[in-house]
Amino acid sequence: MALPTLLCALFAVLSGVRAVTVYGQQPIATATTSYAPGATYTGLAAYDPRVLDPPPLPDPLPPTQFGIQLSASSSNVQGLSIPLSGAFFGFSVEMSVVTQVIGLNGSFIRPEFLNLMSLVAERAGRVHVRVGGNTQETARMVQSLEDGKAIEKQQVDSNNPTQTPALLYTPEILYLLSNISSLVNVKWYLGVPLNDTSDLRLEIADWGERILGDNLIGLQVGNEPDLYQRHGHRPEGYGPFDYFGEFGQVVNAMKGMNLPVTNNLIGPSLATGDWIPEDVWNTGFIPAYTDSLTALSVEHYPDDNCAALYEGFGTPVDPQVEFSRYLNHTAGISIIQPYVNSTIIAQQAGKPFIMFETNSASCGGFPGISTSFGAALWALDYGLQMAYSNFSHALLHVGGQNVYYNPFTAPPTNESSYHQWTVGPIFYSVLAVAETLGSSNNSQIVDLNANGGNIFTPGYAVYENGNLARLALFNFMTDPSGANDYTATISVGGGESGQPNGTPAQVKVKYLVAPSVGDKWNVTWGGQTLGGQFEADGRLQGELKIDTVQCDQTANTCQVKVPAPGFALVFMSDDAMKESEPASTATFATTAVTKAKNTVTVDPQVLATSNGHRGMKGRYGSTSAGSNAAPRAMGAYPSIVALFAAVAGAAVLRRVAVRHV
Repeated sequence: MALPTLLCALFAVLSGVRAVTVYGQQPIATATTSYAPGATYTGLAAYDPRVLDPPPLPDPLPPTQFGIQLSASSSNVQGLSIPLSGAFFGFSVEMSVVTQVIGLNGSFIRPEFLNLMSLVAERAGRVHVRVGGNTQETARMVQSLEDGKAIEKQQVDSNNPTQTPALLYTPEILYLLSNISSLVNVKWYLGVPLNDTSDLRLEIADWGERILGDNLIGLQVGNEPDLYQRHGHRPEGYGPFDYFGEFGQVVNAMKGMNLPVTNNLIGPSLATGDWIPEDVWNTGFIPAYTDSLTALSVEHYPDDNCAALYEGFGTPVDPQVEFSRYLNHTAGISIIQPYVNSTIIAQQAGKPFIMFETNSASCGGFPGISTSFGAALWALDYGLQMAYSNFSHALLHVGGQNVYYNPFTAPPTNESSYHQWTVGPIFYSVLAVAETLGSSNNSQIVDLNANGGNIFTPGYAVYENGNLARLALFNFMTDPSGANDYTATISVGGGESGQPNGTPAQVKVKYLVAPSVGDKWNVTWGGQTLGGQFEADGRLQGELKIDTVQCDQTANTCQVKVPAPGFALVFMSDDAMKESEPASTATFATTAVTKAKNTVTVDPQVLATSNGHRGMKGRYGSTSAGSNAAPRAMGAYPSIVALFAAVAGAAVLRRVAVRHV
């Protein structure tokens, strides 16, 4: 009886307190899942604790001392990419999980999402986010939903990976995206449903353009149409010429709607499953629709984990066996190879070529692989290889808690009062790519074929406005002894180059590291971390650490060490670092009401809508000590509504959007 009495006394004392935060509080009763050695994890995929062993060291081992000869000017470099933006990596958010990941409606935005987008935007200048995926194909806009929901999906057969739920959404989703763009420079891609061409549902184009304006940068027409027949969405014999015709139906329908913009369509977004991109190009797709196309696109995953989830897909893959395939330079090159010809065709047509959806493996990724530091190194090398191969952008897919590969994951709704977000190692890849390419929008990258082309120690050089700016150096091996850390001796000009010595007096180096490629949580970027499982609020923690390496200008050399495993970003000048490193990052406090008062239990359905238009009767505030009266740090606000008020007021923001409708 002592504990209940104590709790009653505590509740009595707190009954008049407006807002209380108990840090690290766990619910009085919660379901837990044990994961003893040899046991099978049965919880949500995003929180699977499996950690893989690093692959054995390669035999033979690569040299741990080698030189890199560089030119100071891009005019002497062969094979440079097209000019690139630091906003190369963005995100593809499955439409059905928007309210989990982005926000509940136009008035409640997930501050963690804002913080994460702000990290990218401050480095890249902006961030591109697609809202779509398989669930866009069956999406239908309605003006309202029961209980004030902004989105709702129907139930489907859980053992059918091809069956997609019908998705209903309201304009609140578009107001949500618009209000985010008023706070962080996020640009959006949306998807036009193509599951029923006899009843084209183009409301998302109409309302999207009027609400989002210039922040809507593209409309995807169809998602993976080469898989339509296989998945039972089209009759037998459906092929590239059929998609060509359906794309034309959308073009003509949009022209008849008198939309302000009609040249922002994206296609064909093949999965390269049953067709290859050339099958579509051979239909005359590009010249026929060039006035309507803003970009060409594909979608691709290097592998799939479908057999582990669904019947009829063969024997499940063993992630431990598969792991080594991701941990070398060949991995990224092999994914991109089928698209190299298409990037040339896109350049000839004057169109950007976008990897519109990708990640480590389809069907949610692999346990242990997709959640590992190894996946971060893989994604970083894959991203830079796409950039080198003349892709303009690439979007990493984000699902719900039932997938492994998420760059970031919100906690289950009924745990949001005591758990924060979980940021996966792959998110650090996005930051590293943004800083590698910088914010000038005029970077070009080249694969150095470093260390004699060894696949475990690749490297890239980045030229910005024609000048050598940064180097990106990888070490895919894991060796805690340090014996396979390598030292790259960098020389700019001099020697047999026929150019004058150009090695600077010093360089700055920023490291992405973890103890092992299998590690999940001990990942740091420049000494900073986003926290472990359920610990992230979207803001980097810890002091920024960038090493200064003194060079030998007499010898025209500069020696940079790269740990095993790790990634080193080498800034060749202070200006190059200024282009990449933000002077400051706007942050948003992760404090929002989830309970009307302290209680032992909260109905999960009430909690799920507690900051929407229902459930809290308009109350928005802070669960942190001090509530809304808490002092503001520079760029940080205690609640989203307070933040909107500081900008222009939440109601005003929405009314401005409404006036354009």
